Amino acid sequence: MWSVYYDPRLEEWLETIPSDIKARILRIIDMLREYGPSNVREPYIKNIKGYKKLYEIRAKGKDGIARVFYFTWQGQKIVLLHGFMKKTMKTPSREIDVAVQRMAEVVKWLS
Repeated sequence: MWSVYYDPRLEEWLETIPSDIKARILRIIDMLREYGPSNVREPYIKNIKGYKKLYEIRAKGKDGIARVFYFTWQGQKIVLLHGFMKKTMKTPSREIDVAVQRMAEVVKWLS
């Protein structure tokens, strides 16, 4: 079974989103833990183009669409970095930039 680690800022954000979307995100996280990231595919998760190790959890509810960025680390660890409510078809580059910055912070801390 995979272990899941949350950036504290993501945990705060999860408390602010609609409950149906939060439930979908948590269900996908459970799937990742139980089956492993390589066994969970679209429409639940997707690789971020141009970022080899960065992925997004994709959740849709009656109040909108949410994304949560994550990456995997040695020893079956999933590190959840950043989430946002999607308002356009394309993922805004500033949201990806936040996730990449947090990933760099975590990798530095884990190394």
